[in-house]
Amino acid sequence: MNNVNDITEDFGTLYHPKSALVFYQTQGTNSDMYVEHFDIDKNGTPVNAHPLTVNEAKVLAKALHTDKEKDKAFLKPKGILPTNILHINPSEKGTVLWYTKAQEQQLYFVNGLGIPTGKAYVPPMLWHASKNSLAVFALTTDRRPTENTPLYFAPFFNIYEEGKVCMGTVSIDIKNSASVEEFTTAWEDYFFNSYFSHLLGEHSPIKGNCVSLWKKLIETSETFPKEVLKKNNKTLKNLL
Repeated sequence: MNNVNDITEDFGTLYHPKSALVFYQTQGTNSDMYVEHFDIDKNGTPVNAHPLTVNEAKVLAKALHTDKEKDKAFLKPKGILPTNILHINPSEKGTVLWYTKAQEQQLYFVNGLGIPTGKAYVPPMLWHASKNSLAVFALTTDRRPTENTPLYFAPFFNIYEEGKVCMGTVSIDIKNSASVEEFTTAWEDYFFNSYFSHLLGEHSPIKGNCVSLWKKLIETSETFPKEVLKKNNKTLKNLL
């Protein structure tokens, strides 16, 4: 997939170097340590070397504490847990499993497919994502899925048979401090704001022609025909 809109600025902040610390240590069993503080000028050059002051040490300690708290906040809900969240693994490489109901979405296609860019209805979907990867599946109902709910191949381009999405040149940047709401919204935006370009391998995700399907849905604004979905012999439990 290729980017349409650069949304990474919503998830990251540009930082500029302001100061640097150099730690010195004597040799031997009873070693002493000395810390020197440098200011960084506008050209990125260390200047004004001086011993680390008490106030500078307090600022550093506060910054480290803030970063630690942000890491602890990863995948925490902003309030009551959203009802579409099915499972959260809040570890450092945390994952979230959630679902979305059938909805109308703006979709983008490369010119070579012959499908006009526009709005179309997509089926209910199941999403499974870590900070760096995304897998999507289709569902046949808007009801909240259970462990035994059968999964279907997501009827889109750029998706491997096992459900993993090929993000192409899209730059994924999700903060360590992202709440579960920010995390799921970011992944949905990355997916739908990228160009669909081709099927992967010999796999066809639907019963019929995928190009013809989306061309018709874009042109007619019909609801997604769930009868074209193909089972992939998995249930939600296989993702847990």
